[in-house]
Amino acid sequence: MCIKGKLTGKNMSGKVKLHYFNGRGRMETIRWLLAGAGVEFEEYFFETREELIKLQQSGVLLFQIDMYVEATMDLNDLIMRHPMQPPEGREKNLALIVDKATNRYFPAYEKVLKDHGQDYLVGNQFSRADVQVLETILMMEEMKPDILAKFPLLQGFKARISNIPTIKKFLQPGSQRKSKIEEKMVPQVMKIFYG
Repeated sequence: MCIKGKLTGKNMSGKVKLHYFNGRGRMETIRWLLAGAGVEFEEYFFETREELIKLQQSGVLLFQIDMYVEATMDLNDLIMRHPMQPPEGREKNLALIVDKATNRYFPAYEKVLKDHGQDYLVGNQFSRADVQVLETILMMEEMKPDILAKFPLLQGFKARISNIPTIKKFLQPGSQRKSKIEEKMVPQVMKIFYG
C-alpha cells in the first residue's frame, strides 16, 4: 500500500503544491528541502483515504511515490541489479529498464523541466534530485547510448549539470566515481549483498 505524500508540480500561482495529511511524516523532509532551496509551496491536506486514492488515480501526479529522488532510486535499483541477472534473462531485463526509463521516468522529468522552465528539477537551485537524475541518465547511456534521443530538455539538463565545475571534475577519469560493475565482479557483489 502506498500512503505517501504527493508533489503535483506547480499550480496556477507558480508554487509547488504538496498533498499530504496535516502532520510531519514523510513530507516533512520534502518541506525542509523546498524551504532550504528557497522554493515556495502550498499544501493540501488529506482528510480521508478516498481523497488520496482519487488524487493517485487522477493522472496529475508525476509518480505514484514521493519525489524525484525516490522515483529515480527505483530506476537506479533496476539498473544496478541488471548485471546480476542470469545471462539468459539480461536482454529481457534491459528491455524492461529501457521501457521504464523512456515511458515513465524520463517523460516525467522532461515535463517538469518544460513546465517550470528552470535549469534544475527543484526550483532554480542545484539539488540532490539533479545529481540523482544525472547519475541515472549516465548509467542508462552506458546501456543504451541514444536513450535521450526523444528528450531534448533532458539532453540540455545533462549538459548543464555535467558542466558544473565540481561535477565535471567528478566525471573525469581518475576521480572517485566508480565504473559500472564488470562481469568478473558479480560473484563478489552477490556474496556481499545477498550472502
